[in-house]
Amino acid sequence: MCGYARRHIRLADLEEFVKLIGLLGAYQFDLFDEALLHFRPAFGGAAHQQIKDLIINDEGKLKTVDATWWYQCEEQDGKLIVDNKLTTFNARNLTSRYWKSGIRHHRAIVLATAIGEGKEVDKKKHSYFVESDTPLLIGAVYRKFENNLYSTAIITRDEHPRFSEFHDKAFPLFLPPDPEFLQLWLSDGPETHPAIAHLLENPSIFNTLKVTEVKTFKDAVAKGETITLAPDEQAA
Repeated sequence: MCGYARRHIRLADLEEFVKLIGLLGAYQFDLFDEALLHFRPAFGGAAHQQIKDLIINDEGKLKTVDATWWYQCEEQDGKLIVDNKLTTFNARNLTSRYWKSGIRHHRAIVLATAIGEGKEVDKKKHSYFVESDTPLLIGAVYRKFENNLYSTAIITRDEHPRFSEFHDKAFPLFLPPDPEFLQLWLSDGPETHPAIAHLLENPSIFNTLKVTEVKTFKDAVAKGETITLAPDEQAA
């Protein structure tokens, strides 16, 4: 994951999709923003850089929160202070002390319609805009602070063989649009549960992905043809 996600979805489409996956109770649709939203990590201590509407289970109740996209933060005087000494907008080594509590007790879901990835070839950076016609569900971990403040990190795994052409160092943990699994993911059940452990060890593509090389993620101006990646066979 290269540190960019966006969401652009009509309210009617979102409501229908969230009904389908059984998470309707998590959303307050009257507060939902239908505008094009860009999500970026909190580099430079920018705590206002948040992932909007992060889906969590807070004491048995589904809810959405806005979370600073940088896991390691501290609260001071009712505000989050970002710790940029460590790069923690992605969670990779889930056995590390930084992620143990999150993956066990504080799992979350990021709802997006596109992400940005990148790869360096012959010392030249290539940026790829990865879009889906249906919402992307991405696994995350989060921390809860006082005053309803939250921080988060997107979970990444080892490279995916069908995606390594676009990013060969890591792969975002996409979640299946399956109500039973999503309820399990958001529960306080251990990450060692067979279904969760299997996904963590076998990250998959669940959506049809359209991948286009672009100049910038924000503008998404194409530099070449779009490549379509179908869902993995075992995920279809």
